[in-house]
Amino acid sequence: MSAAEPLSAVLVAVPVVILACRAGGALFQRLGQPAVVGEMCVGIMLGPTLLGRLWPAAEHWLLPPSVLPFTDVLGQLGLLVFMFLIGLELDLGVLRGHRGTAMAIGQASIALPLLLGAGLGLAMYGSQAPEHVARLPFVLFIAVSMSITAFPVLARILADRGLYGTRVGTLAMACAAIGDVTAWCLLALVVSLAAGTSTMDAVNTVALTAGFAAVLVFGLRPLLARWARDERRGAGLRHETVVIAVLFSAVCLAGLATDRIGVHTIFGAFLLGTVMPRGTPAVERAAGQLRSVAVPLLLPLFFVQTGLRTDLAARTVGQDTRSAAAIGVLMNCRGLTELIVLNIGYDMHVIGAEVFTMLVLMALLTTALTGPVLTRLHPTTPAATPPQPSEPRDGALT
Repeated sequence: MSAAEPLSAVLVAVPVVILACRAGGALFQRLGQPAVVGEMCVGIMLGPTLLGRLWPAAEHWLLPPSVLPFTDVLGQLGLLVFMFLIGLELDLGVLRGHRGTAMAIGQASIALPLLLGAGLGLAMYGSQAPEHVARLPFVLFIAVSMSITAFPVLARILADRGLYGTRVGTLAMACAAIGDVTAWCLLALVVSLAAGTSTMDAVNTVALTAGFAAVLVFGLRPLLARWARDERRGAGLRHETVVIAVLFSAVCLAGLATDRIGVHTIFGAFLLGTVMPRGTPAVERAAGQLRSVAVPLLLPLFFVQTGLRTDLAARTVGQDTRSAAAIGVLMNCRGLTELIVLNIGYDMHVIGAEVFTMLVLMALLTTALTGPVLTRLHPTTPAATPPQPSEPRDGALT
């Protein structure tokens, strides 16, 4: 095969996928759903669920085997940027004034799904787990996949319904932050257990991951904070293109570091985002540029990669009732974050194709139901408090 042949296939696949996902996202937004629901649906429809079943030749022409490695790499780059943005937007400062309540709800909201998911994993292990996978990583993965919350989707839904900055909205964001930190730590443990050839290998991987996180928190974060202070005084690095280049390079290198450690590349990008200084104009501008390019242009390729793996035809803390129900509904918002978790499990061969498909369908349905149920509990009103600067600015991010 000549070098021009895969390039031609990529030049066909990329614009079709991007435009289809954007159209699907826009359609579902008009229906009152987050854009990610439409993009998830488009990604699934371009795979064997619809296009491959109704018109196999068209699916093979649009996404032939020769093009998949290229579109996968491009989608993974978009995913790295997306996870960096999630880390950047994970502001635990929203806990101020709600710390006790948020901690109680956050831990409870993840504890129950974890326990139920662990029970489900135990029941599924004998019939659904791949042969080589041990019981513990399989059960833990099912438990984590049942408890993760889509933090950016949550922020967008709250903003669209005028709840961003309200008591319920702030508390929901704080609970999601606590729950997501716990879930991502558990997922890192699952990846370590799945990747390790022995218990000691898994322990070493966890220790190296913790060491890398410590370097970022106690080594890189103070340097970034000092640079942020200089930038606010006008003495820092201000050339926008240089900041973007440095930021994107740092995302790639952080992902490379965690990949070499033995956990997924997204953990490095996510951890880097959590230590970045917030409220710094240079960081906000650079993050906005990365968001506007990588998320709408590269991330749809990740949806298609997920769609090709999915075949739906195959086999209490003093809150009032309405607020408690709203927070509970919001904690069940899965979105793109769930797809990321599921793809990690699939790539690590912790779960098989059937479990992957079932959990993708679960993510799609829970995300689609969040908006309508929340509207019944809290009818849409104009936002009293405008969204924070770090809130997702593009529908494709959600």
